[in-house]
Amino acid sequence: MKTQPHSIPSSNHQRKGFTLVELLVVISIIMVLAGAGFAAGNSAIQKARKTVALGTCTQIESAVNQFYAEYGSMPVANLTNDTKFNTKTGSGLTMLNVLLGKEGNTATPLNARSVRFLSVKEGKANKNGLIYNTGGNVLSGFFDPWGGAYFVKIDGDYDEQIDITESDTPPSIKLNGRRAAAWSKGADAISGQGGSARDDVKTW
Repeated sequence: MKTQPHSIPSSNHQRKGFTLVELLVVISIIMVLAGAGFAAGNSAIQKARKTVALGTCTQIESAVNQFYAEYGSMPVANLTNDTKFNTKTGSGLTMLNVLLGKEGNTATPLNARSVRFLSVKEGKANKNGLIYNTGGNVLSGFFDPWGGAYFVKIDGDYDEQIDITESDTPPSIKLNGRRAAAWSKGADAISGQGGSARDDVKTW
């Protein structure tokens, strides 16, 4: 009986699949591309947040100017010099309530006609807007897109100049023809003197 000769495997046969090295190279490329995409996405998000913050700072400054045009005074009582306020505590919240037309039962209201000079949205999770208490009737803060306060310096001596000092946000500068200036410390929540000045948002 004839037997069939054994076939000799060809040395040129095609290899199937990938080697470990090739797989590692592909994975590395995917990781690099994903990292680049994440960085670009994060940069776009930060840029959008800065745009929102600048718009809000401009609204705050405009609200102070409109209040002055309406009443001939500042939305904070008994100022004698340029004074800085933040929108998370004490007198800063009092000023916001005046600009929002929500002073409540006050013997001598500054905004006697309850005009709403500042129209801004409510935020969430202490970010990006007005935050009220659980009852929804007491303002507890006005936050920038990163969860920090906005800062406002008011022309308390009525000389139409705002002195921005190193302790406010560097560099020191005198703003002429201004009743107010507003800013945010940005994503790092630190003014330029201790953080990245490039991420600060300001109206000048």
